[in-house]
Amino acid sequence: MHRANKSQALGGLSRAIKCIAVCAALTGTCAISAAQTCEKPLYLTFDTGHMAIAPLVAEVLNRHQVKVTFFAANEPTQTGDGSLGNHWASWWKARAAEGHEFASHTYDHVYWRGDLPGVEPKFRMRPSAGALEGREFTWDAKKYCGQIAYAAERLGDFTGKKPLPLFRAPGGFTSPRLLEAAKACGYDHVGWAPAGFLGDELPSEKFSNDALLKKALRDIKPKDILVAHLGIWSRKDPWAPAVLEPLIVGLKAKGFCFQTLREHPAYKPWIAAHS
Repeated sequence: MHRANKSQALGGLSRAIKCIAVCAALTGTCAISAAQTCEKPLYLTFDTGHMAIAPLVAEVLNRHQVKVTFFAANEPTQTGDGSLGNHWASWWKARAAEGHEFASHTYDHVYWRGDLPGVEPKFRMRPSAGALEGREFTWDAKKYCGQIAYAAERLGDFTGKKPLPLFRAPGGFTSPRLLEAAKACGYDHVGWAPAGFLGDELPSEKFSNDALLKKALRDIKPKDILVAHLGIWSRKDPWAPAVLEPLIVGLKAKGFCFQTLREHPAYKPWIAAHS
């Protein structure tokens, strides 16, 4: 190659590398995959809720080109027939078209209450949604797995995209025996990092949005899984309208980038083996 042409080529390559770096820092998206460029990844996840803020969340995520993982249960909503009801089908489908991922939160938002003795795994469970809301039952592993699978099935119907073989137990309440039972039927559990608890469930009288934002920006570390909700009934000053966008902007300014759980190193092999 002629010396001048070689110099021009190297200059062009340098400019391209700089362009990719700037693109990754500002938007989290480039021509090459995020897995190759994301050196300080974060995994933002949302559990369902009353869904009133769901349109806002989608708008903010789309504006900043942040991809997340949604964990869905059929929870009561302010509008419509439940977060996995037909009213919200188009919302879920639109999120799939934008490249987000989905996983189960158990269909009736079922809380684990305790293990029961015996050779076969059985659990005390309490749904917090649906026709059996608030009642406590004894379920075997098959019954619990059915709850996980049905939420995943509904998500697949709405989105046309196979959900990840993951789930999140409501409240994060589990036991080793429950997790073993869920894994046996094809679902690995996803919790969150201590700093990743974004606090939108806490009472706003004691935990202001400003304080929660400052804490998150101070404490979040690379590879943390973050959790928030698509609406909390009890919080008087909603979290997402005040915190979500400045949190994303602030974390990107610190060099963080966002990936879905499909790229998480702890879950990637499981997903590959069970998809």
